[in-house]
Amino acid sequence: MSNYNAPFEIHVHGQVQLRADTTFEQLQEALKPLWGYAGARSLADGAASAYEDEPGIEYEPKAHVLRVCWTVSGDEDFRQSLDEMCMGLNELAEQGAAIEVTFYDAEFDEDEASDEEAARDDFLMLFVGPTPAAIMQVQRDLLVQDVVNLMERHFDGAQLGGVVTEIDRLFSERFDALVSSLEIGKPPRGGGGATGHGGGGRRPRHLH
Repeated sequence: MSNYNAPFEIHVHGQVQLRADTTFEQLQEALKPLWGYAGARSLADGAASAYEDEPGIEYEPKAHVLRVCWTVSGDEDFRQSLDEMCMGLNELAEQGAAIEVTFYDAEFDEDEASDEEAARDDFLMLFVGPTPAAIMQVQRDLLVQDVVNLMERHFDGAQLGGVVTEIDRLFSERFDALVSSLEIGKPPRGGGGATGHGGGGRRPRHLH
């Protein structure tokens, strides 16, 4: 499937709720940066992970759900494939979703490494969604979860409402700034020109 001499083993993990009208052909094209990178000729050919105990790339058409738990050998150039995959999935996603990507240093030998040497492992959290608001909602929910889990070690959960409110305020400011930046490039009313991708959309929900 892949180059065994590649410096990284790259694991992609996530679940994306797709639009109900998504076809297999559309999904195959959106995921081509993944299976194409693995040297496969189709999604069916490239859906298997490098590890047999991982389910790989799975699509449930009745539930319109894409699940990915897939590993490939590769290099830093895989990051470009990830960017292309995200752009493709943005067009098919029903709602925002997070995708975790881990680069494991395949060349690092812990037993032989000196005290000064360290693995070049890296971790990325990618986000896809139909609009910027949908993506920000996922980012906001993950941040709230992380912050609350951390602070509950020291405070009762009922005391953290103000913290969540402050996080919501920060994301509202980010959303308003995004909308303003897109408004600048919008043509005058009645101009008939196209605007930037998903600029207006819905404001992220504030969950207290």
